[in-house]
Amino acid sequence: MPFLANTPVEKMTGPYARRWWALLVLCLSLLIVVMANTSLIVAAPDMTQDLSLSSSDLQWVIDGYTVPYAALMLVLGAIGDKYSRRGALVTGLLIFAAGSVMGSLVDETGLVIAARAIMGVGAAVVMPATLSLLVAIFPRGERAKAITGWTATSGLAIAVGPLVAGWLLEDHAWGSTFLINVPIAVVAVVGALALVPPSKAQGMGRIDYVGGLLSIVSVGSLVYAAIEGPHFGWGAGPVAAAVVAGVGLLAFVAWELRHPHPMLDVRKFAERPFSGSMLAVLFFFFGTFGALYYATQYLQFVLGYNALETGVRLLPLAGAVFVGAAATGRLTPKLGVKAMVVTGMVIGTAGVLLLTRIDAGSTYTDFLASLLMLGFAIGLSVSPATDTIMGSFPESELGVGGGANDTSLELGGALGIAILGSLLGTAYRDKLTDLIGGQLPHSALETAQDSVGGGLAVAQEVAKNPAGGAQQAQALLDAVHEAFAHGVAQTSLIGGIIMAAGTMIVLAVLPGRRKSRTPSRDDIPTPQEPADPQKTPSTTA
Repeated sequence: MPFLANTPVEKMTGPYARRWWALLVLCLSLLIVVMANTSLIVAAPDMTQDLSLSSSDLQWVIDGYTVPYAALMLVLGAIGDKYSRRGALVTGLLIFAAGSVMGSLVDETGLVIAARAIMGVGAAVVMPATLSLLVAIFPRGERAKAITGWTATSGLAIAVGPLVAGWLLEDHAWGSTFLINVPIAVVAVVGALALVPPSKAQGMGRIDYVGGLLSIVSVGSLVYAAIEGPHFGWGAGPVAAAVVAGVGLLAFVAWELRHPHPMLDVRKFAERPFSGSMLAVLFFFFGTFGALYYATQYLQFVLGYNALETGVRLLPLAGAVFVGAAATGRLTPKLGVKAMVVTGMVIGTAGVLLLTRIDAGSTYTDFLASLLMLGFAIGLSVSPATDTIMGSFPESELGVGGGANDTSLELGGALGIAILGSLLGTAYRDKLTDLIGGQLPHSALETAQDSVGGGLAVAQEVAKNPAGGAQQAQALLDAVHEAFAHGVAQTSLIGGIIMAAGTMIVLAVLPGRRKSRTPSRDDIPTPQEPADPQKTPSTTA
C-alpha cells in the first residue's frame, strides 16, 4: 500500500480501507482549531499582565480569531468543494501554523490580534474541510458513528485546551500556548497526505462569489456588532455593523433565490430537519460557550486556581462528552434525531440554570454538576444535529454544508461569550457599586468595576498602601468575589431562559420520526454503497 493516499474518493469502487485512520487525522485537525479558542481562556491573565491589555484589547485578542473564522467558512468550504477538499485541509493547517508561530513571537497587542486573525482564516479553511471529507469518505451506514467521533473531539478540545495551556504556563510564557499548535499541525499535514484521500465535487458549476462576498459581509458584521456592542456600548461602529449585517443578509437571501447555482440554497431553511438542526447547534453553543467563559473566570479569579488547576477541573466535561456520544450512537437510531437533540438541549439548559445557585461561598463542586451536564448534552445532541445538516446537502456541496454547520456553531459560541459576558460585566459592576461605592477613589473604583481581575488588582494595591491595609483590602476582595458570584448567578438565569426558549423553538421546528423527507443523495446508490433492492427512503429521525 503506497505511503501517500492518491486515489480520489470519487474513483473508488468500495469504502476507503483506511477511513478510520483518516478520521483520526480529521479529528486531530479539528482539535487544534477548537483548542485555539479554549486555551486562550486560561492564558488571558498572563497575556493581560505582560501586554498591559485593556478590557477592549483582551476582548479583541480573543475575538480576532472568531470574526474571520465565522465569516469565511461558507465561502472557503465551497472553494474546497470545487478544487480539493484535502488541499483545503492542508492549506488551512499551514496558514493556522503560520499564525501560531507569529503569535508566539510578537509582543505587541496589535500584532497578537493580527496573528489570531491569521489563525482564524486557517481555521475557517480547516473546519468545513474536516466535515466534508468525513462525509465523502464514509458510507452512509458508518457516517453517524464517524460524526459522533468528530463531535466528541469538539467537546474534548473544550476541556483539553485549558489543560494543555495550563501545563505550558507552569514553566513557559503565554507564547507557548500558540507554539504548541505548530507540531500538531505538522503531524496533521503529514497524516492528511498519507491517510486522507483526495476529494472534490463532481460536476460543480462556477462558484457564486457574489453570494460568498455577501455572506462574508453579513456574518462578519453581525459577529463584530455582537462583540463590540454589548461590551463597549452601542456607538456608531457597532450600530453601523448591525445595519450592514441586516442589509447584507437581505441582499444575500435575494441574490441566492435568483442565482441558478447559489452559494447556499436558502430554500433549505424551509426544510424543518435542516433549520431545526441549525438552530439547535446555534442555541446550544450559545449557552455552553457562554457558561464555560464565566465559569472558568470564577475558578481562576475567585477560587484562585492557576491555569493548570483550572484545566484539570474542566476534564469532567470532556469525559461527559464521550459518555453522551456513546449514548447517542446507541439511542438515535431507536429514538430519532428530535428526541436526542431536544433531550440534550433540555439537559444543557438545566446545567446552565444550576449555576444560578452560585454565591460568594461556592466551591468547585458547585460547578461540577453543570460541567457534567453540559458535556453529556454536547455528546448527546450535537452529533445527530450535525449528521442531519450534512445529510441535507448533495455531494457537490459538502464543503458548503460543513461551512453552514460550523458557522452556526461558531456564531452561537461568539454570541454566547459576547452577550452573556456583557451581562456578566454589567451585573458585576452594579453589584460592586452597591457594595463599595464611595469607599474608593474614582479611578480605583473604575478599575475595580472593569473586571474581576481589575478588582483583585485594586485589592492588592490597597493592601500595599499604608492608608489601606490588610483589613480594608480583604473587605474589597470579599466584595469583588460577592459581586462576581452575583454576576454569574444572574447571567446564568438569563442564559438559561434563552436556552429554554431555543429548546422550545427547536422542539416546534424539528419533525418527529414519522415525518417524511425528500430523498437525499444518500438514498441513491453510489460506488461506495451498492444498490440494495430492499432499501427505501428513510424517515427523518
